[in-house]
Amino acid sequence: MKRSIIIFLAGAVLGGAGGFAFGIFIYPFIFLADIVGREQVDNPASRKAVATGTFIHANPNDPIHYGKGGVTVYRDLLHLETDFEVGPGPKFHVYLVPEKNVVPSTNVARTMFVDLGRLKAFKGSQNFPVPAGVELSKYQSVVIWCEQFGVLISPAALKFQ
Repeated sequence: MKRSIIIFLAGAVLGGAGGFAFGIFIYPFIFLADIVGREQVDNPASRKAVATGTFIHANPNDPIHYGKGGVTVYRDLLHLETDFEVGPGPKFHVYLVPEKNVVPSTNVARTMFVDLGRLKAFKGSQNFPVPAGVELSKYQSVVIWCEQFGVLISPAALKFQ
């Protein structure tokens, strides 16, 4: 009887922990996948693009962490284009990073990055204000970074105009 209770409790704990972990992983796929960003750049004719880039799949062996689409950086605004898309996950942020070639082994957390904020949607156009005083020429890449797990999702090397 005592052994049955121990087995039951161990199964309950392992099942609960496994269910919780599975729920955290699957939640973005079920509930957030249909959210699409539709933000536009205000007065695009009066703005001058400082740099552009394209997000890439940093590690082709990793089917979960991917990204694609364009990014345009203006003097005071970073704009993810309508073709932007990343695989869903928790706490994705948009960083300006001083490194030119960001790869999965790059220690982004130790660079002097600028956090522009949390990603609003996993696909579609989005705007992120660039703080005043940020010297954009010092930042060679835009990175989508998972803060919760410290994982590179997708980098975009910038080409300055």
